[in-house]
Amino acid sequence: MATFVLVPGGWHGAWSFEAVVPLLERAGHAVHAMTLTGLRPDDDGATVAAANLDTHADDVLRLLDRTRVADATLVGHSYGGMVIAAAADRAGGRISRLVHLDAYVPRDGESCWSSTTERYREVFAAGAAANGYAVRPPDGGDPRRRPHPFASFLQGVRLTGALARIPRREFVYCSGWADRTPFTELRTRLRADPEWRVHDLPTGHDAMHEAPEAVAALLLGERAEDASAHRGPARP
Repeated sequence: MATFVLVPGGWHGAWSFEAVVPLLERAGHAVHAMTLTGLRPDDDGATVAAANLDTHADDVLRLLDRTRVADATLVGHSYGGMVIAAAADRAGGRISRLVHLDAYVPRDGESCWSSTTERYREVFAAGAAANGYAVRPPDGGDPRRRPHPFASFLQGVRLTGALARIPRREFVYCSGWADRTPFTELRTRLRADPEWRVHDLPTGHDAMHEAPEAVAALLLGERAEDASAHRGPARP
């Protein structure tokens, strides 16, 4: 039995994985879908203002401590890729697999802000204009989305190199929004890295909603030998 910890992207909560969770549980696995600090319905303005990337990494570490998980698969969507990288680096060997689901894969010192495109930096800045600390959700989308702590988009991640010891690291590229995705260059970089496995899904960014069965199958390893998966070139 595997243990999955599902970390949502910006503005989202645990509900963003609502169609995937039962599919993983039906397969006999333990699943923890998270809502990060500052995104919970009862979080006040002070909590949102104080939350940053470290706060969100600590949310994941506290869950691992509370559940005593020692062999977790961390799945991060979009901004959640920043969170799972930061948490895994500090988890002391308790992570066996990372899955960046159309998500940022930072290097030491990088932030969501520095890793994204100018288009999304403009979205972040405009969304935070009202109070300077909470980025309102872009227009449209699920009404359950909440203002996102701006500091978490801005803070650079601190990585020690521990991620290199995690046995499985995977990146999922959602190709159905190629005209807007900030992840095309990242996909190219990771496809050339023998330490990463890259998968393609023909969906928009919110693959969990568009194709929950495909996302669950990928997480369960049922697409492992599919032509949509690619390993980087072998080392000489």
